[in-house]
Amino acid sequence: MRHAFLALLFILCMPAHAQLNVDVDSDTTKWFNRTQHIGNVDVLAQRGRYSRKGNPAIELMRRVISAKQHTDLSRREYYRYNKYQKLTLAINEITPTRMEDPMFKDKQWLLRQVEFCPYNNKLILPVSVNETVTEQIYRREPRAGRSILRGINSQGVGDLLQTGDMLNTVLKDIFTDVNIYDDQIRLLQSSFTSPIAEGALDFYRYYIEDTLYIGRNLCYHLLFLPNNQQDFGFRGELFVLADSSYQVRRCLMTIPPQSDVNFIDGMKLVQEFSQLDDGSWVLTADDLFTELRWANFMESFAIVRSTRLSDFDFMPLPHTLFKSGEAQVRREEREARRRGDDFWEQYRQVRLTRGESSMKQFIHNIGHVRGFKYLVFGLKTLIENYIETGTSRHPSKIDIGPVNTLLTGNYVDGLRTRLSAQTTANLDSNFFFNGYVARGWSSHKTYYRSDIIWSLNKKDYLPHEYPKRTVTFSSSYDVMSPCDRFIDTDKDNVFAALKWASVEQMMFYNCQQLAFEYETYNGLKYTLSAKTEHDAPAGDIDFEPFRTTELHAELRYAPDETYINTKQRRLPVNHEAPVLTLGHTVGLNGVLGGDHNFHLTEATLYKRFWLADSWGNIDCRLRGAIQWSKVPYMLLIMPEANLSYILSDNTFCLVNNMEFLTDRYLSAMLNWDMNGKLFNRIPLLRRLKWREWLAVRCLWGDLTEKNTPLSPLASHFSPLTSPYWELSFGIHNIFKLFHIEYVRRLNYLDQPSVHKHGVRFNMRLTF
Repeated sequence: MRHAFLALLFILCMPAHAQLNVDVDSDTTKWFNRTQHIGNVDVLAQRGRYSRKGNPAIELMRRVISAKQHTDLSRREYYRYNKYQKLTLAINEITPTRMEDPMFKDKQWLLRQVEFCPYNNKLILPVSVNETVTEQIYRREPRAGRSILRGINSQGVGDLLQTGDMLNTVLKDIFTDVNIYDDQIRLLQSSFTSPIAEGALDFYRYYIEDTLYIGRNLCYHLLFLPNNQQDFGFRGELFVLADSSYQVRRCLMTIPPQSDVNFIDGMKLVQEFSQLDDGSWVLTADDLFTELRWANFMESFAIVRSTRLSDFDFMPLPHTLFKSGEAQVRREEREARRRGDDFWEQYRQVRLTRGESSMKQFIHNIGHVRGFKYLVFGLKTLIENYIETGTSRHPSKIDIGPVNTLLTGNYVDGLRTRLSAQTTANLDSNFFFNGYVARGWSSHKTYYRSDIIWSLNKKDYLPHEYPKRTVTFSSSYDVMSPCDRFIDTDKDNVFAALKWASVEQMMFYNCQQLAFEYETYNGLKYTLSAKTEHDAPAGDIDFEPFRTTELHAELRYAPDETYINTKQRRLPVNHEAPVLTLGHTVGLNGVLGGDHNFHLTEATLYKRFWLADSWGNIDCRLRGAIQWSKVPYMLLIMPEANLSYILSDNTFCLVNNMEFLTDRYLSAMLNWDMNGKLFNRIPLLRRLKWREWLAVRCLWGDLTEKNTPLSPLASHFSPLTSPYWELSFGIHNIFKLFHIEYVRRLNYLDQPSVHKHGVRFNMRLTF
C-alpha cells in the first residue's frame, strides 16, 4: 500500500484543483516573475501618506474607467472568434530530496513525469490536462450568443472517477475567465472588485510608477492594491496606453498575501490586449497560475489556465446560426470528444509540455502500482457514496448505493435497513434502472422503489447528465413524514436522521408515476408527469386514507447554470445563475381511483447578488403557492421545514412538522455571507479568518374558510395570523470547513412543542 501513496494524493486533489500550463512564451513568463518581484516593493514607502486628492494616478484612472465601454465587444453588431484553453493540474514542489525517495527511485516513469515550471521556478508533477476549443459568436439585435464546443481533450486523474467530467467542471468554474472590464470579477467562486470598476477608486489605492514601451506602445505604468488587503481584492500593475483611448495594454494581478482567501499560496494573472487591423483592441492572452494548499502539512498543488483568443471577425453572421431564437446557447459538436491530431495541430495555441503529452501513459502506469486498485476502490466509495461492481477492464454496469442509506431509523420503523442499486451506461447508454428494497424492523414492513428510465440522448454514465432528456416510470411503496420532501438529500440518509424534534406524524404512500423531462442548452427545462398515489396515516396522525391522480407541468429556467454529476444526483456548481420555476398540478376525481379534484400552482425565484467592495453576497429565494380548491388537510400547503441539525438550503430551521398549513403561501429567505468584512477589522479575531453569516426567513400565508381543518389536526398546527419570522447568525470558515448557525424564532412561541432557538451546522467549503 505504501507504493499507492502517490495515488492517494491524486485523489485527494479532486474537489478543487486545476491544471497547469507550462508552455508560454518567454515574455509572459518574464511578467509572471516580475509581478512576484514587485509584490514586496511597490507601495511601502508611500503607503502611510496616501491621498486621493490631487493624486495624478486617480485622475488617470478616472479616464481609464470612463473610456472602458469602448472595449466592450457586446457593442458590436456581430462578432466571432475562436477560444483555445488549456487547464493543467500538478503536484507542486517536487524537491530533489523527495525524488530520492524509493517511491520515485523505483519508478523511472514517475521521474520522467516531473518537469520544471517557469511560473514559480519549481519542479512539478502534472497529473491532469484538459484542452478545449470553443467558437464564440454573437449578434446584438436581437441579442443572441452561441458558445459552440468544437473540441475537447481531457486526460489525467479525473478519468479515475466515473461520474462525468467532475474535476474539470469544478476547476473551470473556480478558475474561470477574467474580464477586468467587468465591475465585479468572478474568480474562486467569489466576487472581486476589478481595478477598473466604477467604484474601484474607493476600494483601491493607485500609484503612477513610470512610463515605458510595451512593444511599440508607450504606456503609463500604474501600481494598485486594496485599502484593506484582507478584503477580496487584487494587487498588481496596469499598463495603460498613453493616448486618448486609455486602453489597458497589459494587466498583471495577484492576491495579496494578507488576503482572507482560503487555500491560495500564490496567484498570478497576466492579460495581454492586442490591436486588430481595424484599430480596435481585444483581449488575446489570459494566463492564470495558482498554488493551492489546504494546510501547511499537506500537499501543495499548482494550477495553470492558459487562454488564447484569435480569429476575430466582425462581419455580419447568417441568421441561420441563431434560428433557435434563444438568447444564450451552449452546445457541443457531435465529434468534439473524438478530434484527431490534425484538429489539435491546427487549434492548439499553447503546446503541451512533456508531462502533459505523456499523461495517458502516466495514468496507465499509476494503475499498475501495487495496492492502487484497493486504494481507488475505497476512496471512490467514500467520495461517490457508491460501490462499483466492475474493474478497469470491465467497467461497472451496476453500482450499489447510496452507502449512507444502508442503516438508519425513524419513528414508525425504528431500525431501518436499505439496499439500493443502479445501472450505468456501461450496460446501456439509453436504458437505465435504479431502485431499492428497505425493511422497517419495528413496523415489520418491506418497502421498495423502482425507476425505469429511457434517455432520448446517449449518456456517458448516468441518466441525469446534462442535458437531461428522459422518460421515467416509477413505482414505490414507503413511509415518510411530510417535511421529508423539502430536504435536498435522501430522506433516510443516516445524517439527516439526527433530528432536533421527534417526527411522529408520518404517512405510508404507494405511488406510480410517469414523467417526461427535457432540457435545452439555454437553461430551459420542461417537465410533464402523471401520477397516482394512495396515502394512509402512520405514527401520530389521523386522516382517512385517500388516493390522488395528478397531472403536473413545470417550467424551470436557469440560464448559464453549470453542473457536476455525482453518482447520486446532479449538483449546480455556479450559484450565480438566476433560477425561476413555475408549475401547476391538476387533481382528477374518478380517474384511476382519484378521490379529489384540485388545482395547485407553485412558483419559486432564486437570485444571488454580489455586493461591491468585498461585502460578500446575498442569496434571495422567494416561493409562492396557491391551492385553489377544497382539499383534505394532507393536500394543503406546508412550509419547508427542516427538523435535522444539519442545515439544508431553503428550509426553515425551527418550524415543526406540519405546524403551519395554508392554501395561500409566500416565503422569503435571505442569506448574507459577509466574507469576513467585519471580522477582518477586529484585532486578534482577524487572524482566525472567520466569516460572518446573517439570515432572515419569513413565511406568510392564509387558510381560507373552505379548507379549515377539523379538530383531529388542531393540536398539530398553528394558524398564520401574521408573518412567521426566524433569524440566524452564523460563523463559517471555521478551520476552513465548518459552518455553525445560531437560529432564533421570533414569534408563535406559545405552543409547548416549539423550540425558541437552536444551533445548526454543516460543512461549507469556500475560498
